[in-house]
Amino acid sequence: MIRAIVAVDKEWGIGKKNDLLFHLKEDMKFFRETTSGKTVVMGSNTLKSFPGGKPLPNRVNVVLWPAGVKRDDCIVADSIEELKLALEKYRDQDIFVIGGAMFYKTMLPYCKEVLVTKVNASGGAEVFFPDLDRMPRWRCVYTSPAVKDGEYTINFTTYENSSPSDFFAE
Repeated sequence: MIRAIVAVDKEWGIGKKNDLLFHLKEDMKFFRETTSGKTVVMGSNTLKSFPGGKPLPNRVNVVLWPAGVKRDDCIVADSIEELKLALEKYRDQDIFVIGGAMFYKTMLPYCKEVLVTKVNASGGAEVFFPDLDRMPRWRCVYTSPAVKDGEYTINFTTYENSSPSDFFAE
C-alpha cells in the first residue's frame, strides 16, 4: 500500500528553504517508528535535505532524481516509469511517500492513506501539502488526543482516500 507521511502547520505548510518548518521530537519519533524497516520514496531535494545528503537508515530509500544521477546508497529512478519499476518489488509492502512538495502532489492520487502530523502553529511556509480537508476523495478517519511537543501542540491524524488510483497499473 502506498501511503504518505507528513507534518503540516495550520495552513498545510510543510517547509521553507528546503527544510522542515518545525523540528519536533515526538513527530520525529513517530516518523522513525512508522517508517523503520519500510520503503520510503522521495524527490531528490528531500534526500539532499537530510544530514550529509545521506539516505535514512533502516529503510529502503527510493529517490526520483530526473538528472540521471546514480548512487550506491539508495535506489535512484530518473522518471515515473523507472520509479514504477523500482517500486514494483515492494508493492505488497508499505511504501511511504516522504516529500517534497512536488513529489507529494505527484504521488497523492496513488496514496490510500496519509499520516498527517498537524502542528497548531504557523511556520511561515514556502511550500505546502494539498489541504486534504478540501479534497472530496479524502476524509480524516483518526485524530489523536493533543500531544505537547516542545513549545508546540500537535495531533497525529490519518486521512483515507476513498478511491486511490493504482500506481502500478497506469
